[in-house]
Amino acid sequence: MTTARRLHHGYDEYLAALELSGVKLEFCEGEIYAMAGGTPAHADLAAAMIRLLGNALLGRCRASSSDLKVRIEATDLSTFPDATVVCGERAVSALDKNAVTNPSLLVEITSNSTEDYDRGEKLNHYQQCPSVVAVLLVSHRRAQVTLVSRAAAGRWEQHEYRAGQQLVLEAPQLTLDVNDIYAGIELEDARG
Repeated sequence: MTTARRLHHGYDEYLAALELSGVKLEFCEGEIYAMAGGTPAHADLAAAMIRLLGNALLGRCRASSSDLKVRIEATDLSTFPDATVVCGERAVSALDKNAVTNPSLLVEITSNSTEDYDRGEKLNHYQQCPSVVAVLLVSHRRAQVTLVSRAAAGRWEQHEYRAGQQLVLEAPQLTLDVNDIYAGIELEDARG
């Protein structure tokens, strides 16, 4: 019988691997994971979200692409969300000057390979970051956005928005039309 051996890496090893890697790498508690590549629909949805968030929050907050690394200090996760909104000045990690630690809003575009992780373990990591007030999970299958937002007493609430509906967020204050997010984008299930 063989036993699988898990390698634990220091954060400096992660940064060195990331610098040499042709793909984005995620770090969590000493483990390094290659992040999945995206489909054209995934790329289009991410671009739409950044455009819509950037326009809606212009002058109040900054929307960034998946090139911005986010570090959740409480859970030792460093990752690249599909879109990140930071309101106010960016705070960076003491371990990594290229990783912000104070995102207000995080966006993940789901995919066949990441949907369970995005809606489960990764969402749990995001909820441990004190500055995060909301996470948007944008479906790759249908015109549907899940808003997970921080409510009173630290509880989290979840609401689904579908085609023809508007998502309203109080902090940061914005309104997004689900139809605008998916306009002109051919979803993966539609090609099936």
